[in-house]
Amino acid sequence: MKVICDRAALVDAVNTVGGIVASRTPTPVLKCLKLTASKAEPAGLILTATDLEVGLRLGVAEVDVVEEGEAAIPAEKLSQIARACNDATLTIETEEHAVHIRGAGSHFKVFGYDPKEFPPVRDFTDTTVDCEINGRVLQRLITRTLFAAAVEHSRYAINGVLFARSGNQLRLVATDGRRLAMATGETSGGDGDRSCIIPSKALKLAVKLVDDPDASIRMAIEDNQVLFAFGNGDEPGLTAVLSSKLVEGAFPPFEDVVPKEHDKKVSFEASTLGNAVRQAALLTNEESKGVRMSFEREKLTLTSRAPEMGEATVEIKLDDYQGDPVEIGFNPGFIIDALNVIDGGPITFELKEANKPGVLRTGNDFTYVLMPVNLQ
Repeated sequence: MKVICDRAALVDAVNTVGGIVASRTPTPVLKCLKLTASKAEPAGLILTATDLEVGLRLGVAEVDVVEEGEAAIPAEKLSQIARACNDATLTIETEEHAVHIRGAGSHFKVFGYDPKEFPPVRDFTDTTVDCEINGRVLQRLITRTLFAAAVEHSRYAINGVLFARSGNQLRLVATDGRRLAMATGETSGGDGDRSCIIPSKALKLAVKLVDDPDASIRMAIEDNQVLFAFGNGDEPGLTAVLSSKLVEGAFPPFEDVVPKEHDKKVSFEASTLGNAVRQAALLTNEESKGVRMSFEREKLTLTSRAPEMGEATVEIKLDDYQGDPVEIGFNPGFIIDALNVIDGGPITFELKEANKPGVLRTGNDFTYVLMPVNLQ
């Protein structure tokens, strides 16, 4: 294999694909990127990485393919060399399993591995499209739910985000047992009902891979795997193909968690509530990390206190509070997390009792349920 690469494009591609590479593994080839050079139109270089759970194939078009071939090179070394060189282009050439990287005045010989040992990573050429979704919509749905997913929870099924499609309506749901985030949007080409649980790692990368927010992203679900195609199949420079194993298990019956009836309701500007919660949170600590929220007819009072630190009181004027007064405590970080992903605008807070979950909504496309905390 011999290719002449635009260095800046190579650095960007290596940074993106390198995010999948396993940092700790007994299998050395999994610490590598597989490079595949092809002269077939459209010619280019495809970089592939996998940790056996998530895989990514990313095309680079800014490449002159002198000789087709494959190579498996340690991702960290390729990244370090590409970033350290100041040349406009780099030449990458293989000699058996060794990889030579040359700039105008530099030469690196890196010992790689047999590319045939690299695990196969799916592309999108032999799969059936389940649906297509606008890039901006996909980013919004993932961003509004992923933050609430569990991290290494013993209930394995909540260590990811539920994708539930019914016709052209797609709903994403995530929970860590203390809060639940649900966002909805539209797809095209969907038929029937499909659902799966996608790992958080894959979705974090999917958000970054949306290069054109107005483009459609193809999605396919097959057996225990999901695939996303960003662009036109496997064409270098025009696409990335992300594949991931699905999270096993049954997602909790989330519809039972969302309260159906609330007799207390109030609307805020997201920035107004966010500023007040952040201020009240300044005097909380690990032992007393709750903020007391006292809702009355004309005002909301937020209070917090931490031993040996002090107390805080913040008030917000209310114009449309509906219901009887109520005092309830919430983890301020959980409220701020939700406000950070809804892009401002009006929000509605719905409550029942001090020991019942609260619900934060923005229109009909985002619902956030959070459990109260006990306040002494």
